Amino acid sequence: MPESRLSSKSVRATRFATAAVLVVSIGAILVSNAHSQQPDAKQAAVEAAVRGKKQFAQSCGFCHGADATGARGPDLVRSPLLAHDVNGNLIDEVIKNGRPDKGMPPIPATDDQVADIAAYLHARAKEALQSSGVPAAYPVEKLLTGDLEKGKAFFEGAGGCKNCHSPDGDLAGVAKKYSSIELEAHMLYPDFKPPTATITLPNSEKISGVVSHIDDFVVSIRVGDKSGWNRAFPRDAVKVELNDPATAHRELLPKLSQDDMHNLYAYISTLK
Repeated sequence: MPESRLSSKSVRATRFATAAVLVVSIGAILVSNAHSQQPDAKQAAVEAAVRGKKQFAQSCGFCHGADATGARGPDLVRSPLLAHDVNGNLIDEVIKNGRPDKGMPPIPATDDQVADIAAYLHARAKEALQSSGVPAAYPVEKLLTGDLEKGKAFFEGAGGCKNCHSPDGDLAGVAKKYSSIELEAHMLYPDFKPPTATITLPNSEKISGVVSHIDDFVVSIRVGDKSGWNRAFPRDAVKVELNDPATAHRELLPKLSQDDMHNLYAYISTLK
């Protein structure tokens, strides 16, 4: 091979190697800068939350508790508003304008102070999510933000609760059976037995069991005990009689407003 060609190839190889080294070097610098900036951002967030905690205690703690879990005012850690807030965009409006209809006055605060309070509340919410659980001794007073009489009216009327439950029957003494936080959880998500179904075959034979799967096309039931056989049937070939004790709760839950929930809990908590 001629020497000129070898030289040309060597030059191209050298240039390629140099470019590759340059790209790797630039990438290393960018990664290094990114890593060096991350601790700064995390530290800034921690410092904002620390400042926000002090500001919150001074401006909001007398109503919402020093830890934001509620006092005379509601628990903010589990507030839907906080869950939808992004960088204080919703919290800012509430702090500066107040909520006169709920007895909350506007609070004079600078943008920086509001940002710090928002950082603190989001830090508390994150802490709650990462917690291993809610203490059984969670004060019931922090959950009692609803109206007892409205809760009773909802129970007996719009909520339809009385159609399946009775304060003197299955709910008698229910507030004694659970801690305050467990009572609210059971009120919203009760421990029902799994749904059952009776399948009527084309030859009129009936088979009953616990539903293991059901959709618009197939229904599958477990016949017998937990070790029983699963049997699946096409929905359009059989008649299905479904018995699901949780149907009413599942249908009510998405319609339940925050006020309805708190009012209902205020009433249920009196059933001791």
